[in-house]
Amino acid sequence: MRRYYGRAFQAQTQPPFRCDGFARDGVIHATSGDSLPLSLLPPFLRALLVTDGTVTKILEAYFWEPVAVDTLEQRFEVATEAVTWIQVSPGDRCLIRDARLRGTDSGLGFAEAFSLIRIDLIPPGFRQRLIDREIGIGVLIRDSGLESYREVLDVGLDRTADGAAAVFRTYRIFIDKRPVILITEYFPLALYR
Repeated sequence: MRRYYGRAFQAQTQPPFRCDGFARDGVIHATSGDSLPLSLLPPFLRALLVTDGTVTKILEAYFWEPVAVDTLEQRFEVATEAVTWIQVSPGDRCLIRDARLRGTDSGLGFAEAFSLIRIDLIPPGFRQRLIDREIGIGVLIRDSGLESYREVLDVGLDRTADGAAAVFRTYRIFIDKRPVILITEYFPLALYR
């Protein structure tokens, strides 16, 4: 959860191509100071950064193999600071989830995802399926028929858990017009070149 503390709308500027999917001179940045023009990213990776669909299904279509969602860690945690992106206050109980999207044929890790979930604001049946780790969040939302909206908040450069260079996006999911899930997905650059 700490990765989100103090990260609210720090720059008061919209992320590159958040709404339009196109920013001719757009650049993404890393905390290290490195930057990369969006035009140099592979087209499919640019598409992943702006999609508001289910990433698992998009990866299956692109890599042409089934994609499994491996939950690496899942735990409940109490916030010690606010996370304004989804209106978490100190003392709120949240579900934290680390997952890997893995090709079942190739074994390749196509993406890593870190999620912060306001579990008490999710309908009970959905909540239990999420806690039971039945399927990925995107597929669960789609299959449950919940009306939802995704909003990309940030894109940039970072590293995956194993240290590989990656492009990331952070977005929030609204359910019943309230922000309840915050997800950061990491896509290893070498895999998409």
